[in-house]
Amino acid sequence: MAEERKERRERLTREEEEVLQQQYLRALSSFEGIILSQIDIKNKLGARLNYSIQTGIILLGGIAISMLILLLTLNAQINRVSDVVNDMNSHFANVAQQMHRMRGHMSSMEQRVALMEGIEARTGIMDREMGAIDGQMGQMRRNVRGISSHLAAVRNDVGNISVNMDIMNNEVQSMSVEVHEVTKPARSMNKMLPFP
Repeated sequence: MAEERKERRERLTREEEEVLQQQYLRALSSFEGIILSQIDIKNKLGARLNYSIQTGIILLGGIAISMLILLLTLNAQINRVSDVVNDMNSHFANVAQQMHRMRGHMSSMEQRVALMEGIEARTGIMDREMGAIDGQMGQMRRNVRGISSHLAAVRNDVGNISVNMDIMNNEVQSMSVEVHEVTKPARSMNKMLPFP
């Protein structure tokens, strides 16, 4: 009887060991499946991260290229503005020279007009001497014609100054349009930047 009990116990322990071994093998296979699924998920996440990094690098490269193009465009526009300003400075110098010439003509014209006023004041006194002064009057007429020619030259110079001022005004307006066009990318950049 004791031997039968002992055999039953050994059978039970063997069956329990087999059951435990089967449970251990099942647990080990399920653990292996979990580990493999985690490795697969990590591989997929790593691939997505690599794609995201590559996309970010491509986007950053595109932004860098567009910023380079923008900087080159701004540099070209600034060079054009500098050229226009230099042209405007040369035109201002020409205007100053012509204004100086006009001042000289005006002063000579004032002197001659003063002489004419003095001559007109004396004509009443010289009525008795008109016969002797007739020749001098011809000389005075020639002086008046010279003054008229000088006045015509002054008018011509004033017309030239007016034309130069119109040209300068047109160039300043075109420069204003170009400066407005140059500042468009800067304004759009200011709108894009999150800080003031």
